[in-house]
Amino acid sequence: MSKQWFFVIAVVVGLAVGAWALTRYGKRVMPVEVGNDAPAFSAVDLRTGDTVSLASRYRGNVVLLNLWATWCVPCRKEMPAMEQLYKEFGPKGFRIAAVSVDEGDTRDVLGFAEELELTFDILHDGDGSVQKAYQTIMFPESFLIDQNGVIVKKVIGEHPWSSDANRRVVAELLGVSLQE
Repeated sequence: MSKQWFFVIAVVVGLAVGAWALTRYGKRVMPVEVGNDAPAFSAVDLRTGDTVSLASRYRGNVVLLNLWATWCVPCRKEMPAMEQLYKEFGPKGFRIAAVSVDEGDTRDVLGFAEELELTFDILHDGDGSVQKAYQTIMFPESFLIDQNGVIVKKVIGEHPWSSDANRRVVAELLGVSLQE
């Protein structure tokens, strides 16, 4: 297939996604992309029961916002790498807001987190507002947000968060040296 056909297909898919977003999210939707301000959100912290927001809990930190579900196999696969990254950089100002989109009993979500020994924040998007604000299309979907609230990386699908490349990015955002 020629490069022209790939371009045509990409344009058609882009238009279809745009039309879908208009019907799902309303008249004018600003894309949630790298370089844009991270949309505000609030969700329930399942360990404390508190409603937290990007502004109230995460302001001034480097944040990995991860939307996921217990039934999502790629989500399960990437969680240990997220935990490893969190253990290394959490004390230096790195936070993870793992927002579950699961429906039903949230005890299942906490059980999942306990099974994988996750120590970062486990939040719940009970009404779908975080999904809507971040225009997620599949799970997991993640956004790395700098201290100023700007999205610096967007990943759709499973990702090796504890890789050397990601460790370098987080260390640079935090302004700390990378311990090899």
